[in-house]
Amino acid sequence: MGQVERGVILAAGLGTRLKWLTHGRPKALMQVGGEPAIVHVIRALVRQGVREIAVNIHHHADQMRACLGDGSRFGCHLSISYEAALLDSGGGVKQALDLLPGNSPFVVWNADVLSDIDVQVLAAALPASCDAAIGLVSNPAHHARGDFALERGYVMSEGSERFTFSGVSVWRAHALDAYSSGDLFSLTQPMRALIAKRRCAGLLHRGRWFDIGRPRDLMLANRFLGAG
Repeated sequence: MGQVERGVILAAGLGTRLKWLTHGRPKALMQVGGEPAIVHVIRALVRQGVREIAVNIHHHADQMRACLGDGSRFGCHLSISYEAALLDSGGGVKQALDLLPGNSPFVVWNADVLSDIDVQVLAAALPASCDAAIGLVSNPAHHARGDFALERGYVMSEGSERFTFSGVSVWRAHALDAYSSGDLFSLTQPMRALIAKRRCAGLLHRGRWFDIGRPRDLMLANRFLGAG
């Protein structure tokens, strides 16, 4: 697979696990190390060659638009995919894809995930026989059972050792062709369908990874990134 240059950032969630912190602003704008979380994600993607990015928004949408602009200050082109009603992760990606040029593979990155995952390395793990490659991490304390197993580079539903989905994945353009823009569905639906057909690759990431969806993890990320 060639260089991944297109991406979707999922930033429309309500952030309910952060409780009072998201009453007045979206989770993606939580400050981490002096910058909004989503800015860290955008910068990570741009550093890795992803220049066309669509962001789905819903909660406090005006704040998101004001923060992001057109992406020029980050060195990319940003498109905003507004959801009047939440479409879930899969529906959010499908609608946002309409705003991205081309038909090449794309990365999906959750706005509440801060990591040094290498998108291009993840893409390189995607063989011709697969339509998606997902980043996996060791199970955090709040998700001890994990999500998937990994066997010879393929993601499996069950296995002796399980890992947690990182919130970062690479997809071939046609992987969501069974869905229409505006459909409500979770990204795990096509993911699990591909896993059942042995068409989902995986890569275990052992580097930095924070899911800031909980107050404790948000504080940990601030402590780590703030020190940097």
